[in-house]
This record gives sequence, C-alpha cells and structure tokens, in this order.
Amino acid sequence: MENILKCNLSRILGEKRLKVSDVARDTDINRGTITRLYNETATRVELDVIETLCHYLNIEIDELLELEEKTT
Repeated sequence: MENILKCNLSRILGEKRLKVSDVARDTDINRGTITRLYNETATRVELDVIETLCHYLNIEIDELLELEEKTT
C-alpha cells in the first residue's frame, strides 16, 4: 500500500489567521516555497525550511507533515 505525504500548512495558517505573505516576511522563507507547501504542490523542501516553519508556528513536525494512506 502506498502512502502520501500530506502538508497541513493551509489548515494551520487558517487556524492561526496568518497569511502566506506574513509567514514569508517574518521567516525570510521564499514566498513561492510557502505557497507550494500551502497548496500541497511541493515536490521537495529543504529541512531548514521545515524547521523554521515549525519554530515560527510553534508546532511539532508531525503537526505540519503526516503520512496518509493513499486510496485508489
């Protein structure tokens, strides 16, 4: 069975009432990178980006990313 990696950034930003532009400005992470994570279209992300997002949002990595079973 295959798994897919799910990014919960859109939900988290919604809960915290933050915009992609706010996160980009505050963290110096490229806005395009954050947008791709937000839209779940990113194919790869640097580990320091994940670390920075987790620190900034005050969350654990398993809140940001999770493995989900792929349904076919």
